[in-house]
Amino acid sequence: MERQEKSGGTYFFLALVTLAFLAAVLYLTFGANRTEQEGYTVQTERPAREEVAPERVLVNINTASAEELESVSGIGPVLAQTIVDYRAEHGDFESVDELMNVRGIGSAKLDAMRDQITTGGDVP
Repeated sequence: MERQEKSGGTYFFLALVTLAFLAAVLYLTFGANRTEQEGYTVQTERPAREEVAPERVLVNINTASAEELESVSGIGPVLAQTIVDYRAEHGDFESVDELMNVRGIGSAKLDAMRDQITTGGDVP
């Protein structure tokens, strides 16, 4: 007789666990719909990098220090100092195209950095 009581308790425990599992599944299934109806949305994927527009900051080649010029793609410490020295000797750049007069800058390098620089008065 004891054996039947123990097995009856086991069945009862298994039934409770099964009901709890089913209740959790139902809650997770229909709970998401309820939150959408209440105006909540859940983002499941991170947006791709190209969907987020980065803040665009132009470097003014007439006022930037050598360190600031280094933030432009293709300009390292030596070229940055060369630009600063050229500017000190010849005065401010009237256009971005005048960078072609700086030793170490060719048309390909200028084209690569054109959308990152300005003279302050022109549109790159």
